Amino acid sequence: MTGKVEELLLSERKKSPLLFVLIDSEVSQIDSAVKLAKDVEQIGAASILVGGSSATDQMEMAEVVKNLKSAVNIPIILFPGNITGVVPQADAILFSSLMNSENPYYITQAQALGAPNVLKFGLEPLPTSYLVIGEGTSAWFVGNVRGIPFDKPKIAAAYSLAAQFFGMRFVYLEAGSGAKTNVTPEMVATVRKVFQGFLIVGGGIRDAQTAKSLTDAGADALVIGTLLEDSKNLEKLTEIAKAIKN
Repeated sequence: MTGKVEELLLSERKKSPLLFVLIDSEVSQIDSAVKLAKDVEQIGAASILVGGSSATDQMEMAEVVKNLKSAVNIPIILFPGNITGVVPQADAILFSSLMNSENPYYITQAQALGAPNVLKFGLEPLPTSYLVIGEGTSAWFVGNVRGIPFDKPKIAAAYSLAAQFFGMRFVYLEAGSGAKTNVTPEMVATVRKVFQGFLIVGGGIRDAQTAKSLTDAGADALVIGTLLEDSKNLEKLTEIAKAIKN
C-alpha cells in the first residue's frame, strides 16, 4: 500500500526524472540548512533527504528536520544510517536494508529496532534496498559493506531483482558521499532492465552531463549532497535540474 509521499513522487516522475537533495544534519548548521532547502526548492528539487551514514546525534537531526519542515513545501524524507536517524516530524523515511552489508545489523536488525518509532512518529515508510557501489566511502566503512564493483552491473541488477522479489519498491544505488566516481550509466541501465520500481542513484554526481547520462539510462531520481557543501555550487545544481528535465 503506497502512501501520500510515494504517490507524489510517482506522479512527479511521470513528468520528468526527479532531483533529491541530501542534507547531512551533522555537517549543516540549521540556518544554512534552511536556506539551502529553500534555494533547492526554488531550483526544482522534489524532496529533501536528511541523514547520512555517520549522522549519530538524534536531537540535532530532530531539530534540523523540524526547521526544514516549517521552511519548505516539498517532502522531508529521512535517510538514516542507523536507528538514531529515526526522528519525528518528517514526511517519510527511506526504510532501507543495506543488502550488501556483511553485518546483519544493517540488513534487518537496525530496521527491527527502528520500526516501532517509524510507527510512533507517523512516518511513511518507503521500502528501499540500499546498495553501496565501490569502496572507501563512509557508507562503505560504517555499513561493513561488501561493495559492488563499478564494472559489475549484473551484480547490482541481481540484488535489485532480489529486492523486487522481497517486495521493496525502491532501490538506491549509492557510490557514497564524496565518491571520486559515480555509478555508471551502464549499471543503471542494467538494473533498469530488471527492476520495475523507483530507482534512485547518488554519489559523485557533480555536473549536468553526468546527471543527464544517468537519467537517460533509467534513473528515476538523483541524489545530490556533497556538491552542495559549497554554496557556490547552487549554479551547478540549477544546471543539473534543467538537464534532467529536458
